Amino acid sequence: MSDDIQKGNDKHKVTRRKFLAGFAAGVAALSMPLGNADASIWEEYFRQHFKRLDKDELKKILTNLDKELSEKFGKKVTVKVTPPIDNVEFGYALDLSRCIGCRRCVYACVDENNQSRNPQIQWIKVLEFEKNEKWLDLEGSNRYYNVEKVPEKGRFYVPVQCQQCKNPQCVRVCPVQATWKEPDGIVVVDYNWCVGCRFCMAACPYGARSFNWGRPNIPKEELNPVMHYLGNRPRYKGVVEKCTFCIQRSREGRYTACVEVCPVGARKFGNLLDPASEIRYILENFRVFRLKEELNTNPKFFYFFSMGFPVKS
Repeated sequence: MSDDIQKGNDKHKVTRRKFLAGFAAGVAALSMPLGNADASIWEEYFRQHFKRLDKDELKKILTNLDKELSEKFGKKVTVKVTPPIDNVEFGYALDLSRCIGCRRCVYACVDENNQSRNPQIQWIKVLEFEKNEKWLDLEGSNRYYNVEKVPEKGRFYVPVQCQQCKNPQCVRVCPVQATWKEPDGIVVVDYNWCVGCRFCMAACPYGARSFNWGRPNIPKEELNPVMHYLGNRPRYKGVVEKCTFCIQRSREGRYTACVEVCPVGARKFGNLLDPASEIRYILENFRVFRLKEELNTNPKFFYFFSMGFPVKS
């Protein structure tokens, strides 16, 4: 990145914070003195960008989050900031010849990543197509098929979620750098920095991002208390969210929730930099493809057919 571009990016950050600071000053001038609860809300709203937080600031924030969320949901909550693992770049492969469209991956993702139940948000979308139908553009699909009848004869299923692109268009268009790509390839969002402009949603060719139009609702008994700051901690109204390859799990050396729950073994996940990994075996031995490759987003999410199609010669 050139010095001119970096200076321009820094200018955007300063401008945003100056704007918010001015807005807060105006509100304060027109209202009563802030109480402790209101002060906490403002402190959260004006929190520094995640990448600029030092260790002491981050420790204080995590301690406060643990306490606040534990009290709110009535169970012990732990919010982590597990860093990327060295020499790891995560990749995903999905065997379309095995997928039966059961949507168990969708429900497991919702539970694991504390997605809102009402209004409903789902990071994984399973699309149904008729066989022999042109489908690579994802048009003409049926997302609301009857799950009790799957797999239906003459139909096949294509799950779609964040493709974790090497060249993510969502990152390029964000005016405040609230979203970025981590060293392990996961594209993340700083929920406290997102201004809800939804430019990233418009730029994403895969429809992989969701906007919180209402205040997210998660039943206390269904909350996953093991959280990551950049992943499955509860989001806010007015911010965008997306799949993070279950960052709270993958950075601990575990599979994503959707991989573990798949009843037919259609989902594969692993380290693209490890020659002995299952994901590398698939890339080297099967004919794989990626959605909308012509857009040069370079996804790290691959699709393949293990049955009915030849492997690489």
